[in-house]
Amino acid sequence: MLKERILSAIVMIILAVVALFWLSPLAFTIGLSAIVVLGMWEWAQFAGFKRPIARTIVAFVVTCLLIFPIMVGTSYIQATRFLTDETTPLLFIGGFWWLVASALVVSYPKSADVWAKSVVAKFIFGFCTLIPFLIGTLALRFYQYNLDQYQGTYLLLYVFLLVWGADSGAYFAGRAFGKHKLAPKVSPSKSWEGAIGGVITSAVIATIFLSVVPANVFGRELNTSAFVVLSVITVAISILGDLSESMFKRQVGIKDSSNLIPGHGGILDRIDSLTAAVPIFAIGFFFFL
Repeated sequence: MLKERILSAIVMIILAVVALFWLSPLAFTIGLSAIVVLGMWEWAQFAGFKRPIARTIVAFVVTCLLIFPIMVGTSYIQATRFLTDETTPLLFIGGFWWLVASALVVSYPKSADVWAKSVVAKFIFGFCTLIPFLIGTLALRFYQYNLDQYQGTYLLLYVFLLVWGADSGAYFAGRAFGKHKLAPKVSPSKSWEGAIGGVITSAVIATIFLSVVPANVFGRELNTSAFVVLSVITVAISILGDLSESMFKRQVGIKDSSNLIPGHGGILDRIDSLTAAVPIFAIGFFFFL
């Protein structure tokens, strides 16, 4: 099991590096869309579709209805053009969704009385989770692409490292000091101490990052205090991504979203925190920094 987990992690890291640094805009968009389609395939089981063929049909249909119009009607080369009148509202819907998700998680299992039997509600939750993640990732990746094709790469890579680093900080803080359960009815293993450790780690990562890179690393002067605050908020919200997926898995009685990734579970198990972090960071970076 450990060997599988390590090998899968190595493969995922290699694929992520290749995707970020060497894929063309079109190839990157197609690859990310494939991840979202697989994520929707896994999400279909949360809505009660247990048979693989049913989940495949549902995921394909509903994802195409949303992804293809976005891809066809929008330029994905430059973030300032990608965030159009059509896509920007979807990004903000994602931000609003995580406020709703926090209420659902905090009030679980009582909140399940409202949504657990509604297929439509659970698919709406899936759209609000995955589509803003898609839009935010593309917007960050292709930020000022025509001026510097790697500027968006470093921006997106920062978000990934921020979330993964904070996750590690939360793990070690939870192991060392965890006594008070964060959401015992959703994810008993997570503690307030771990969450606080993750948030503190994010502030440290952001501070170190700003101290070692040029002030205009992303093509413009950054307000350092605002950037640190945005990083902290991003990580705080990313915890909700993890808890939200745990809530849906607990409701349908499964441990992993699938077994697509040996030793790691499914796509959603790997990107749950990022589905919350990416749109929140994108909103803050493009509209408030």
